[in-house]
Amino acid sequence: MKNSTRTQKLALCGVLTALAMIFGYIESVISVPLPVPGIKVGLPNIAIITILYVVGIKEAVAVNLIRITLTAVLFGNLNSFLFSMSGAVLSMIIMIILKRIQFFSSVGVSVAGGVFHNIGQIIAAVFIMGSGAIVYYLPVLMITGTVTGAVIGIVSAMVVKRTERAYGQK
Repeated sequence: MKNSTRTQKLALCGVLTALAMIFGYIESVISVPLPVPGIKVGLPNIAIITILYVVGIKEAVAVNLIRITLTAVLFGNLNSFLFSMSGAVLSMIIMIILKRIQFFSSVGVSVAGGVFHNIGQIIAAVFIMGSGAIVYYLPVLMITGTVTGAVIGIVSAMVVKRTERAYGQK
C-alpha cells in the first residue's frame, strides 16, 4: 500500500472517529422524548459503517473501540462503557459476518447491527443488574433497533457512496 493511500485512510479514520464521538456526545445530551427510556438513534454508527465499507474491518473495529473508550472517559462512566462495549462487540461481530457474506446491503447490515447492539446491552444488563427481568424490554429494543438501524443504514449508504467517490474508490 502506498504511503499516500495509508495516510488518506488514517486521516479518514481520524475524522470519522471524531465525528462518531461528537455524534455520541450529542446523543448523550439530547434525550429522545419516547415513552421507553434509554433509546438512542445510533448516530455514531454512521461513521462506523462508513469505515467498515470504505476502509476496512480492522479499522472499523479499532475506531469503534477507540470511540467507545474515549466517549466513556470524557462523557460517561464505567456503566456506560460496559453497556456500550457489550452492544458494540456483538454488533460488530454480526455486521462483519453479514458484510463478508455479501448477501445484505449496508442498510441490512446496519439493521442487524442495531438489533444486535441492543441484544448485547440486554445481556450486559442481566449480568450487571443480576436480574433477568430486563429481558422483557428486548422486544421494544428490537423494534427500535430495526427502525433506527434502517435510518442509520440509509444515511450511511449515502455517506459511503460520497466518501468512495471522494477517495476515487468506485
